[in-house]
Amino acid sequence: MSHFEYVVMSVLSESPERTLRMSELAVMAEAMLPRLSQVVAKLEKRGWLRKAPDPADGTYTLATLTDDGWEKVVATAPGHVETVRSLVFDPLTKAQLKQVREISRRIMTALDPEDRCLR
Repeated sequence: MSHFEYVVMSVLSESPERTLRMSELAVMAEAMLPRLSQVVAKLEKRGWLRKAPDPADGTYTLATLTDDGWEKVVATAPGHVETVRSLVFDPLTKAQLKQVREISRRIMTALDPEDRCLR
């Protein structure tokens, strides 16, 4: 599974009912709709996602993570975390990690002044 495929599935796994409109998924996965559509088609062939018209507004398409897709995300998550740790955090010194923590805290405070994400 590619990193982008994991991101798409991970975003859906954290969404209500594991479902989002494709346009919302594109924003959250930081992707253009054509690229997202290609990846969603691949994931759909593997049985990890399904697409359907939005019953609230048929001009939108919903992407839903299937039960098999959920199991794949759960199985893949530990390896993803280990890869991120080894590539991003392990090379940093303790002082640099402290700086990253402080920078991240300031960014999160600016994005979410009520601190809802950190609860």
